[in-house]
Amino acid sequence: MPSVAPDSRPKVVIVTGPTATGKTAVAIEVAQRFAGEIVNADSMQVFRFMDIGTAKATPEQRALAPHHLLDVVTPDVPYSAGRYSQEARAAADAILGRGRLPLVTGGTGLYIRAFLEGLIASGDVDPELRERIEAQQTEAVREGDPHRLHRRLAKIDPDAAKAIHPNDARRVTRALEIAETFNAPSSQVREAHGFEDRPYDALHLALDLDRDTLNVHIDARCRAMLEQGLLQEVRDLRERGYGPELRPMKSIGYRHMMPVVEGADTLASALVTMQTDTRRFARRQRTWLRPLPEVEWFDPRTPNKILRRVEQFLEA
Repeated sequence: MPSVAPDSRPKVVIVTGPTATGKTAVAIEVAQRFAGEIVNADSMQVFRFMDIGTAKATPEQRALAPHHLLDVVTPDVPYSAGRYSQEARAAADAILGRGRLPLVTGGTGLYIRAFLEGLIASGDVDPELRERIEAQQTEAVREGDPHRLHRRLAKIDPDAAKAIHPNDARRVTRALEIAETFNAPSSQVREAHGFEDRPYDALHLALDLDRDTLNVHIDARCRAMLEQGLLQEVRDLRERGYGPELRPMKSIGYRHMMPVVEGADTLASALVTMQTDTRRFARRQRTWLRPLPEVEWFDPRTPNKILRRVEQFLEA
């Protein structure tokens, strides 16, 4: 039986998983053990002035291991997965050039996929096309028909529609953008691309806890964010001119504090909704990761197992 040639691509480690599973702490421990540097893969942590609500690494944590791609742009500047792919790969290559290990860490699946596999080579999305489709989605929601665009997608690309939940307006919008840009179903465009741009040999670690334990962690984290000053952080963002219409301000935590800032809700009520929405978000993250065959699952409370697995990967 012929021997398999060793993978000559540079090695990187991915640390992902649902929110509140302790990804930052695990990544720091791996970085300290294996001379690593952390590349952020959380789509909200790229924004400046948004620290508490995004659970960004604290100054003390950043002192334990170098961190990259935090605080890249202000909340009013669009930041895409395509830009992330370029900048994360540049950061990883620089880390490798220093003889160190890149640890791509975060829970944004699209960013991780963009880093590992590249994106469809369609260039920047036409902003007018995106604005038009997003306006159609907003109108549909206002008229009480939030799944209207998903039904349109089902007519032109049934395979894509089956793979996207009707409530996932962003992915529905993206599939329609691809279909209109290429005049072909997005599933065909993606299949033709094949996601063959894979420059790294990656160990894809996912952290998870049983649902009840994770829910306890999520609820505690949300309360801690309030204690740390999330409400004041949102007030400060508003004073800087960043309004609720901006995408980052619609993310979990920030959208929940906005009505409190405006006097339309109480902090206690907002906390309950924030905890519920965060639990739902964690379920969506888990659902996205579960079908990926290359992902290896670990309990974050077993750091020695994680460290041994990383060691095996680096020695292979």
